[in-house]
Amino acid sequence: MDPAADERWMRAALDAARACEASDDVPVGAVIVREGEVVASAGNRREADADPTAHAEMVVIRAAARAAASWRLDGCTLYVTLEPCAMCVGAIVLARLDRLVFGASDPKAGFAGSLGNLVQDERLNHRPELTAGVLAGECGDLLRGFFRERR
Repeated sequence: MDPAADERWMRAALDAARACEASDDVPVGAVIVREGEVVASAGNRREADADPTAHAEMVVIRAAARAAASWRLDGCTLYVTLEPCAMCVGAIVLARLDRLVFGASDPKAGFAGSLGNLVQDERLNHRPELTAGVLAGECGDLLRGFFRERR
């Protein structure tokens, strides 16, 4: 775990989050990294795709699996600007990601520590390493600004 690298990749996830605002999607971004290289990057696409499952994490996991030609994403770290929900955490575990790093906590839907911690549930056969709160202020500010503009 390298704090400087975590901040670098979280900034890349923030860039992906900002890019999805053009489609009026909630600005959540995600990046999957393996051995210091970006495998895939994505932002939320729920509005753009009219798809309730098109969270940034789901979109980036699908893209990374295509790029790797494998559903197994071992050796990879997922950086995401907002704590993942239960659906996304399920996909993270099933994809066998080694590590999850997120920015802002989500007290209403987060399942990597807020409402529960499915990421590290001992009953599961795979438990990614978890790092929370990387650039949490910047990640949270982006989301708060997005919602403030819409109220």
